[in-house]
Amino acid sequence: MTWQHQASRPASQRALLLAFAITLSFLVAEVVGGVLTNSLALLSDAGHMLSDVAALGLGIFAIWIAMRPATATRTYGFHRVEVLAALANGVMLVAIAIYIFWQAGHRLQEPPEVRSLPMLLVAMAGLGANVASGSLLYRHSKDSLNVRGAFLHVLADALGSAGAICAGVIMLTTGWYRADAIASVFIGALVLVSSWRLLKESLGVLLEAVPPHMNANEIEGALKEVAGVVGVHDLHVWTVTSGFVALTCHAELNDSCDIQQVLEELCQMLHERHGIRHVTIQPEVTGQHSRTAHRPLPRCHSASDSGCEE
Repeated sequence: MTWQHQASRPASQRALLLAFAITLSFLVAEVVGGVLTNSLALLSDAGHMLSDVAALGLGIFAIWIAMRPATATRTYGFHRVEVLAALANGVMLVAIAIYIFWQAGHRLQEPPEVRSLPMLLVAMAGLGANVASGSLLYRHSKDSLNVRGAFLHVLADALGSAGAICAGVIMLTTGWYRADAIASVFIGALVLVSSWRLLKESLGVLLEAVPPHMNANEIEGALKEVAGVVGVHDLHVWTVTSGFVALTCHAELNDSCDIQQVLEELCQMLHERHGIRHVTIQPEVTGQHSRTAHRPLPRCHSASDSGCEE
């Protein structure tokens, strides 16, 4: 685990706690407002806000358990819990969108009367709560997939509140109550969009895909550029959790080079050029003297600082 990611977790947890308190405090008001005004757009937004509360609570729990130390049976610790929380949030968003579409379909056929002014006021207050929560989470959303999932929940909810405000204005000025159902469809579409990227990134981590901002072919080429490296194979690059990228490979080295020095240069290059700080390289000596060489080969393993061990 990199020091940067480990250090960012308490700050991320504080941001999630504050956003959780803001969202939970307003959830009840939005549910009551949706029932009293008979607004599906407002109730849809409240349902999404309920998912925000669940997402934030799940994110807080995930960070707490991910900070537990590794064990003999879980050598990577509990870091993947954060990714599982993000995946659960994505699935929850899809379920909410489907429910919103189903309810909106009924209301488009028979639009009920909506108390537009109270609905508009509640939606405006909801937008303010979303903006406050989102501003707390945004600065940490790039460091953690888990926090990014919670931020996407809040962002989609803020856009949904904006849609509910537009519907409230239309109904208040024209009396066209289908605007409420149309705003709900808009909210559902936003929920689906926000869930897609989250599901894609979460599944990518769980399937141990190469991180999207990295190129395995470029990394292999960079390894081969180091003096003394003849070839590279069995290269694997994957994400353990947000900000924690690992790499393993076999490096074919010329038997005339200083193996220890080459391995240190490889680790340093991966740290500086690609930001990979958890590196394991297995050297394989090739050349005319390789069959008669009996010296033990060092195995490079670096989790924070470059270095190799015999």
